[in-house]
Amino acid sequence: MSTLTIEAIRKNYGAVETLKGIDIALESGEFLVLLGASGCGKSTLLNIIAGLGEPTSGDIRIDGRSIVGVHPKDRDIAMVFQSYALYPNLTVHRNIGFGLEMRKVDKAERDRAVRETAKLLQIENLLERKPGQLSGGQRQRVAIGRALVRNPKIFLFDEPLSNLDAKLRMEMRTELKRLHQMTRTTVVYVTHDQIEAMTLATRIAVMRGGRIEQLDTPENIYNRPATLYVATFVGAPPMNLLAARVEAGKAVIEGTGIALAVPGLETMAEGLKLVLGIRPEALGPSGDGVPLDARCEVAELTGPELVVTASVGGQRLVAALPAAAGIKAGEEISLRVQPSAIHVFDAETEQRLN
Repeated sequence: MSTLTIEAIRKNYGAVETLKGIDIALESGEFLVLLGASGCGKSTLLNIIAGLGEPTSGDIRIDGRSIVGVHPKDRDIAMVFQSYALYPNLTVHRNIGFGLEMRKVDKAERDRAVRETAKLLQIENLLERKPGQLSGGQRQRVAIGRALVRNPKIFLFDEPLSNLDAKLRMEMRTELKRLHQMTRTTVVYVTHDQIEAMTLATRIAVMRGGRIEQLDTPENIYNRPATLYVATFVGAPPMNLLAARVEAGKAVIEGTGIALAVPGLETMAEGLKLVLGIRPEALGPSGDGVPLDARCEVAELTGPELVVTASVGGQRLVAALPAAAGIKAGEEISLRVQPSAIHVFDAETEQRLN
């Protein structure tokens, strides 16, 4: 197990700056997920850690030793790519052990390591097959095995599950979680899939435009998003955003007379423009809480829940309600929310206020 320190990393391509000062410190055995939309710089950062690119400035250290300028093969890092990148003419056994073979590891030791890795990944019965005879999930296991067999200091994953169907992605997420719990190796994992991030990570770095918007645990990313971008990027259905303003220490929703006594607003400037964030699951059709009178526009039954799209003062509001709520399109409804479940953001800076 190894620590990883990323310090003030910047990357320029001519006049274009793709990474704008990235700082991350990982303890040994952490599972960091770099989460963000395409073009945010997450794969660029991963490639710099791997040695496939060099930073314009800044430093990266593994166990306190700088690896900037060190050849990829000498960094003791293993990387799993989006494409499986297996040798089609070699058996699974040879594919997993190929890196050890190139390092002149003794054949008996190599065979032992390959079989132990295959057992860990539950693919012992596939060792004599070739990649063309495997399913997508099996090929991804082989690609992971090729990295795992080397026992590296750091694992790097570049969207390894994006080529799999939904069912296989769920199965492989579980496998990756199980493997990390067993090996406790430090992992850096790139994805744009928030479900992968939330289920796999010990910490998530939400990236946007070459910067880190928030670096925190999955629980805090979800329950206390630092910015509007983080709030809307994580969560399905995404967080509702309602324009509001401060009046007499309360948040008044634009286009309505609804005033919400949200904790923390009492000392804020009168007339300050706000954005109120409400998770769909924080809304209920009954019970305690502040009522939000709305008109149901669409009601979608997903099986375990009824997803209702409603209008509040001309603003859209989505609620995830119990399947038995029985709400239909066109109905006037009253949704209730606890003030403590409302996230408050500054409409201008997009930063969290409460």
